Amino acid sequence: MARGDEPDERQTHGGHGDRRRRESRHGEQSVRAGSLLVSATDLVEPTFRRTVVYVIEHNEGGSLGVVLNRPDDTSVHEVLPLWSEIAATPRTLFVGGPVKRDAALCLGTLRVGASIDGVRGLRRVDGRVVLVDLDADPEEIAPLVEGIRIFAGYAGWTFGQLEGELQNDDWIVVSALPSDPIDLGRSDLWAHVLRRQPLPLSLLATHPIEVERN
Repeated sequence: MARGDEPDERQTHGGHGDRRRRESRHGEQSVRAGSLLVSATDLVEPTFRRTVVYVIEHNEGGSLGVVLNRPDDTSVHEVLPLWSEIAATPRTLFVGGPVKRDAALCLGTLRVGASIDGVRGLRRVDGRVVLVDLDADPEEIAPLVEGIRIFAGYAGWTFGQLEGELQNDDWIVVSALPSDPIDLGRSDLWAHVLRRQPLPLSLLATHPIEVERN
């Protein structure tokens, strides 16, 4: 399940009719950079259960994203002290996924009206969301962003693997808000993202965390 370096034998065999049915079920959305992958209620594999994945890349080579709602106990100050002041609260590392946990990846949300033309260390992902090079100068980046989030590892899919998981109804595809990568002011981002969707999708937000307890 979306382990990145483990190929998935499930491929996209359905025709255009199947694809239309899949997209219609999930709000006519197709995957692109800036999409959110919200784990379906039936997806109980621990790594991705009740997760929200922000898609950074989606092309012929595969897909790459980070899990937004898996905070770690390690503070940003411990590992990257120069970036701590502009890290969004809570100022901890987040577990971006099971691939390359020893590598750091950083997303930021630009301030409204900020321009990144000629700024080294920032690459636009979608809208106001940017990929931040952690070798850049934090003092140059700080005035441009509302905050950053640093992730240990990422989630990756080889070509066709994510399409197979979508056909298997493992993920719900919705659009991200610019604040999503840095916003963890809510106790349950998974439910919050679903709740803001139109009916009937928003009803999934009431799905219990532990089904066996209900």
